[in-house]
Amino acid sequence: MNPALETLMLAFAAEDGLAVPARALFLGAQTHPTLLDWPQVTGWQPFRPYADAWEAAGFARTDEPLDGIWPVVLVLPNKSRDETLSWFALARDRLEPGGRIVCAMPNTAGAGRFEQEFAKAVGRVTSLQKNKCRAFHAVDDGSWDERVIDAWRALGNWREIPGSRFMTQAGVFSCDHIDPGSHLLAMHLPANLRGIVADLGAGWGYLADAALRGCPKIDRLDLYEADARALACARHNLAGHARSIHYHWHDVTTGLPGTYDAIIMNPPFHTGQASDVDLGRAFLLTAAGALRRGGKLFLVANRQLPYEAVLDAASLAWRITAENPTYKILFANKR
Repeated sequence: MNPALETLMLAFAAEDGLAVPARALFLGAQTHPTLLDWPQVTGWQPFRPYADAWEAAGFARTDEPLDGIWPVVLVLPNKSRDETLSWFALARDRLEPGGRIVCAMPNTAGAGRFEQEFAKAVGRVTSLQKNKCRAFHAVDDGSWDERVIDAWRALGNWREIPGSRFMTQAGVFSCDHIDPGSHLLAMHLPANLRGIVADLGAGWGYLADAALRGCPKIDRLDLYEADARALACARHNLAGHARSIHYHWHDVTTGLPGTYDAIIMNPPFHTGQASDVDLGRAFLLTAAGALRRGGKLFLVANRQLPYEAVLDAASLAWRITAENPTYKILFANKR
């Protein structure tokens, strides 16, 4: 169980804790047994695995938290500063007059610092600490500093990657620069890449754009991305391409619905704030299963990650085609 989520629920569990609201909106929603007893809670979760778990547990879900107001808004943000502050503003926008915002974060993600930032707008904040996390909350008493909240809101706007035409949003992977691993792979994609191609963990579309620009024989490109916000950025960034592009908000570790002539990817190896080598392995196994016979896999990875053994186990013939002090490029074929 997520320790920050446990701490968030503790704000309502203590004898002198907060009353369970009749209705609540949960930004960054994750399932918790306590929530099953709440009268009504609606969740917004842009990360597909958590969104699927939320819906599977029977909770109501919204893809875009843009309509309606709630007496309580729960916030379970990630570690990105700009994303967290923009979520505070989003919570404010969805709050009824006199309502309460309740947030929880790990101490290692800067919970104390974010509580101080929160207090700059709302004034008096109540907090508790448990599980190496902090939960803090405040009631809208009509005195909140809307100028501070306006500045938070602006942090959630579209932003341009410096020196490029690409647009991103706070909180998505590599939102302020082109990832150097993806850049290295883009430089080594063969121009004869052809047919039906998939980009797994496509992010905001950098690799997909490079493939479409450098490989004229691609007939169709399918993007698979678990972060709905990154996928929205990819739609924007690839809008100028004339070829067939399909966008899938999808958890790659559950498998793919089709098969492909080629797959490109910069597989993730973090879950939340922790390294998770198994996540990258799962991407490779999904790719191996989705390649047609004779299909090709092109991937970039940190040099220390042991992906060669996974390719061997999947009966793919592979070779390292380029490397630098940080990354390696692996090309593989399905026999």
